[in-house]
Formats: sequence, structure tokens, C-alpha cells
Amino acid sequence: MNSSPEQVTTDQPVPDSVIPAGSLPAMQYRDLPEPVPIWRMLGPSIILAGLALGSGEFIFWPYITYKSGFVFFWACLLGVATQYFLNMEITRWSLATGESAITSFVRLGRFWAVIFLLLNIIPWMIPAWSKGAAQVLSWMIWEPQLQADGTTGLFVIAEEQSVTWIAIAGMVFCAAILTAGPVVYETVEKIQVFLVSLVLLLIVVLAIWLVRWDAVTAQFLQVMTLGFPNFIPPVDSGLDAVFLLGALAFAGAGGTTNLGQSNYVKDKGYGMGHHIGRITSPITGQQEASSSVGYHFRDTKLNRQRWRGWWRASCWEHFWSFFVTCLVCLVLLTLISYSTFYGEDGNLREGASRYGDKMNFVLGEANEVGSVIGPAAKNVFLVMGIIILLTTEFGVLDAVSRISTDLVKVTWLRDHATWSESRLYYVFLWGTVLLGSGILLLEQVDFDVSAFQLFKLTAALNGAVMFIYSILLAYVNRYRLPAHIRLGGWRLLIMIWAICFFGFFTIRVGYVQLLQLIG
Repeated sequence: MNSSPEQVTTDQPVPDSVIPAGSLPAMQYRDLPEPVPIWRMLGPSIILAGLALGSGEFIFWPYITYKSGFVFFWACLLGVATQYFLNMEITRWSLATGESAITSFVRLGRFWAVIFLLLNIIPWMIPAWSKGAAQVLSWMIWEPQLQADGTTGLFVIAEEQSVTWIAIAGMVFCAAILTAGPVVYETVEKIQVFLVSLVLLLIVVLAIWLVRWDAVTAQFLQVMTLGFPNFIPPVDSGLDAVFLLGALAFAGAGGTTNLGQSNYVKDKGYGMGHHIGRITSPITGQQEASSSVGYHFRDTKLNRQRWRGWWRASCWEHFWSFFVTCLVCLVLLTLISYSTFYGEDGNLREGASRYGDKMNFVLGEANEVGSVIGPAAKNVFLVMGIIILLTTEFGVLDAVSRISTDLVKVTWLRDHATWSESRLYYVFLWGTVLLGSGILLLEQVDFDVSAFQLFKLTAALNGAVMFIYSILLAYVNRYRLPAHIRLGGWRLLIMIWAICFFGFFTIRVGYVQLLQLIG
């Protein structure tokens, strides 16, 4: 780190005129570290991309393509672009303070801790990805055959129960890996980088083999014309407002998991996160000194220069690692879906409609892939699906536990030595596993609740959550940060757009549900 006469390390409190303390103790002044090369910053955004793969990329948007072609794909591109800028505002607060974005909400009022604890736990307590992975694995074990009405028809109660226990085992497996690594972030980063790279390679190989030029042309024209003349999928497609909100939320990571970006940023040591300790395993790791309250840097020429370096590098790292990765996966997986289900005339192939609704379309897609490439390709596609879904479940367990830990520690246990961040993290981690397992076991009373329905419910809830925290992010980054680093200009306009974007679809869902409620 370079030294400078104007750079002085202090632990003096940051006055309210610089960053208002609000309901938490004031931050302290520390030096802003020297920026590092972009290649050393790789990791947090790839983790977030791994969270995006399992629902939006693999489930929602290929399913929308199956049901209505590329009519709504323009909204998908807007959704993932909007999430890029949203995530950068989540990153902004952590770069400047070393705190998580959600801690900034608590500074506005402690009641936000209660609200976001519920918004973080309730939508994600449903283990949709683990059950989805178990469902796909069951297809490989029992090889069901789709009937004319789109049902598998071969599952008996014993097999359905096996899916439940496989799903529970998947969650336990993911939690065990998170517990075993000495430093949780390093474990998550290594696994997610490997799995995302593997999945991306498999998707590219399948796309080269399967995608037709007429599919590429159809996708391009529909995006350019915003799906004209429909703009959104027609009513007879079976894609309701709840589903579309969920799809937009999951055109990227979705929900509170986006807020986990700030936790990964500070654990990686971006900016002022350099001064904040990391979560370590109580079994294999050594406790690191950490602070629930962040630090800020003095407004000097050197620090302004370093800030610009950190911000520029963070923007480019997130662009390539998150935006481009998500975009490539969304484009290629929807093209694969279209190429397998639609003919060159732009109509569904004969017999394609039999794949019906819900997760069965994934089995149908695997069957079509196998018929084009060969039987082995079917299993490759299904294995890829299992990897994608478990990657997301792994990321969800970690992100949700981190966010809940942040909220509880900074709000109620800030000065409690016994309940460290590491201990709280593992309480929430295994608590989430137990809660999810309980929900799966309760489903054995009624087998009508499918993995696909769980995806839909989780996604819609998280879409509404994104509307709420978009407003809060815009406020804290505009009015709670110093002028030289605050949100402004065209980025402020984009945040207003994000609020309107998620707000419109959230209100639309609420309106539709109200109409259904009153008959």
C-alpha cells in the first residue's frame, strides 16, 4: 500500500454530517486500501451468477420460451440489465463502508431488521431447488415416460417419498460443505467458480449442437420488436402475472440473494471491506476479528483516486462475471428450448404440447435433446440440470444465512461476544435446512405441491422484495453517502427505472390476486 502525507489512519468516529449514524453506532475512519487488479477481484459476481442459474436461466425462461416463444424475452434482457445496476448499488455501500447493504437499511430504523429478516427467511424457506434437483435425479433412476396428457404417470407413493428424502439429503450435503470449509467465503467461491464454469461449458457445447439459425433470427426479431404484437405472453399460454413477476425477479439472482453481493464483496476484501473480518467454520476454521459496524475513509485526493479505481474495477468485474454470464446462459438456454420444441416454421413440433406444465417440460426437453444428439445427451442434460439446481441451493443456503446473520448481529447482538457472526451463521444455516426439511416432509400429506409450484411461489415473493429494497437502496446511496461517492446522474435514473420496473409487476400481481380473491 502506498503511503502519502495526507493518508492518516484514525479510529475517530465519522460525523453525522458525512454519514448519518441513524439507529446504529457511528462508523470510524480508516484508510481506503489501494485498488487491486480486476483478476484478483473475481469471485463475488460469479457466486451471484451461480445463484441465477438454477431458476431463471434453467427453469423459468426456457419454460416461457416453450409456452410462448420469444414474445416476452425483451423483458428478460431488461430484467438482467436492471439487476446489474441494482447490484452495483448494493456494492457501492459496501465499498464505501465495509458494511453490508442491508446494514444500511437498519441504520434508517431498527424495524427494518425485523421486516427484512422475515423477507429473507419466508421466500427462501421453501427448498424449491433441492426438490427440483431430486425430481430430475428421480427421472434418471426410474425413467418415467410422459403420457399424452403431459403427466409421467409412473410414480407411486414410494417413489414420491424418495424424491422428498433425496431433496433433504441434497440440502444436508450443501450445508455440510459450507460447514467443513475453514473460511466460508473461500469455500463458496471455489465451488461456485468451478460449477459455473462447468455449466457454462456444457451449455455452450449443447447450443453449438442444437441451436438453429431460424431460432436465433426469431429471438433477435422478437427482442427488437418487443414481442409485437403481443408484448407479453397471451392468456391462453398459461403464464399468469405471478409467474411473469417471478421470471423477471429471477432473470439474475433474485430477491434478497442480490443483497448477498455486498456480503461477498466485503468478505473478498473490496474497498473498506478490507477492514471487516470473515465468517469462519466453528469446526475447522480460526475465528477472525470482525466488526458489525463499518468504517469510512476521509475525503482526500488520494482516497478519491483510490475510490475511482475500486468503483471502476468493481463495475467491470460485475459486468463480465455476472451480467455477461447470465446473459449468455439466458440466451443459449432459451435458444436450446426453442430449437428442441419448435420447428423451422415457428410452430410447436407435433407432440411437443404433450410435455404439459410444470417440471415435466424439463424431462421433455431432455428427451428432445436425446433424440437429436443421442441417448447419452439426454443424461448429460439431466446431470447438467442437477448441477445447476444444487449450485443454486448451495448459494441460497449461504446467502440467506449470511443476510440473517448480519441483521441479527448488528441489531441485537452487536456487543455479545458469545454469539459471534460465525456461530450465528451456522445456526441460521442448519435452521434453514431443518425448516426446509420440515416443509418437504409436510408435503407428503399432499403430493399436489410440485417443485415447479415452489419455484413459482418463491420467485414471485422475491420479486416483491426487490421492489422494496430498490427504493431503500436509492435512498441510502443518494442521501446517506458523501457527495463525491453518492448515487447520482444517469445511475440515479436507472434506479428510478428499477423501482418502476419491479413496482409495476408487483402491483400488477397484487391487483390480479385481489380480483381473484373477490371473485
